[in-house]
Amino acid sequence: QAQLVESGGGLVQTGGSLRLSCAASGRTFSSYTMGWFRQVPGKEREFVAAISRGGGGIKYADSGKGRFTISRDNAKNTVYLQMNSLKPEDTAVYYCAAAGGTRWPPSEYDYWGQGTQVTVSS
Repeated sequence: QAQLVESGGGLVQTGGSLRLSCAASGRTFSSYTMGWFRQVPGKEREFVAAISRGGGGIKYADSGKGRFTISRDNAKNTVYLQMNSLKPEDTAVYYCAAAGGTRWPPSEYDYWGQGTQVTVSS
């Protein structure tokens, strides 16, 4: 029954930065592993990053390594994605997701946000 709402997307130039936020409803946020995904029209959804329940486990896709940072604040029921050195190929709708299982890293996610658009211009 978790509800996730992303924010922080927008239009930036190549080399710029954005910080995405995902606010979760409910009182069990700390029980979920959180992840970020992205998708462009006509393409499959792509994994970006994941963070474990306590924040001690971090995983990045090769596409974002060295440029993206995932973090969470369980007191605020919020997960973040800091994106630096953005490239046009990063243009996509970015989705926040929650996994309720115990596996690390998660093999599947149970809840998804509505997405926020990120556009990087040349």
